[in-house]
Amino acid sequence: MPDAGALLAVLDDPGVFARHDKSGLLGRIESLPDQCEEGWRNAQALALPEAHATVREVVVTGMGGSAIAADMLRALAAPSARKPVHVVRGYDLPAFVGNESLVVACSHSGNTEETLSSFGRALDAGAMGLVITTGGRLADVAQERGLPLFRYAYDGEPRSAVGHQLMALLALGERVGLLESQAVAVREAVDLMQAQRSRWRSSLASANNAAKQLAVRLYGRLAIVVSAGLLSEAAHRWKTQLNENGKCWAIWEELPELDHNTIEGFARAETVVPLLRVVFLYHASLGERMRRRYDATAEELTVAGVVNETLELEGEGPLARLLGGVYLGDLVSYYLGILNGVDPSPVPGITRLKTRLAGD
Repeated sequence: MPDAGALLAVLDDPGVFARHDKSGLLGRIESLPDQCEEGWRNAQALALPEAHATVREVVVTGMGGSAIAADMLRALAAPSARKPVHVVRGYDLPAFVGNESLVVACSHSGNTEETLSSFGRALDAGAMGLVITTGGRLADVAQERGLPLFRYAYDGEPRSAVGHQLMALLALGERVGLLESQAVAVREAVDLMQAQRSRWRSSLASANNAAKQLAVRLYGRLAIVVSAGLLSEAAHRWKTQLNENGKCWAIWEELPELDHNTIEGFARAETVVPLLRVVFLYHASLGERMRRRYDATAEELTVAGVVNETLELEGEGPLARLLGGVYLGDLVSYYLGILNGVDPSPVPGITRLKTRLAGD
């Protein structure tokens, strides 16, 4: 394996990015704060029928990158919302969905087969519907059925459009009583990510770039990303971005659940210990009790010989903490893809599987 100095030198060579990143994914990742700002402006035009404000629950159906924003909405709403948010990844729906449910179909392309299936079932069950997409069959369904349609324009991967999707869902959350006004929270999150961009962007040398340094530490390792509470969705996003951008295995774990099962495997991992690196995502808002749990779990990993580290995330408000953590993970996953010598944008495995299933 190349030493750390050689790997850092790779990430300081602008030519490497140009050779591997054929579609300019780096620009799309670095522009997440701008996307969120634009998406929030556009989301103010989201109009809903009066009946939508009286819904019993919100169900968001989506897959892959188009479902991550729904997970974030659910986590942000959980501490105060009196209406539950459910996220459905698949063809079917829970039996409780009915005429008091608002079902949101979130699909970047508008043609995701699982989302089309579950959304169709929701409409058949009499649920109120809303569509978030760039177009495709879902946009057609919304127009044919007279449903609210939030259409955004974005030329890129579904996973890179998380800002547009999340801002639309935050606006929806305001309208149906899941969330208080989010304008101040969005401003804080955008400002934080813009500051992070100045510290972690590709043009900044590795010696002063924490995102590049972390990518080097993860190179050649199986990354296990651990967090708690709201930040578990940041860890979830890290896992999927390491998969899709970094083209590598990654695992996502949540505290305190990890300490009730996974911890028992620490001592029996002799053959894989050299391949592991655990990254804890932490913020002081999780509280002193959780801090002690983080520390104790890290000590158990160290005793088992597993390399681990804790990252202290930034941000005052929940949305800033969440998106700040997401932004760091997105950049780390990109830099890791470059170190792995791949084009981080295409997802050939996913594409092959979709093509195969389309022919069944």
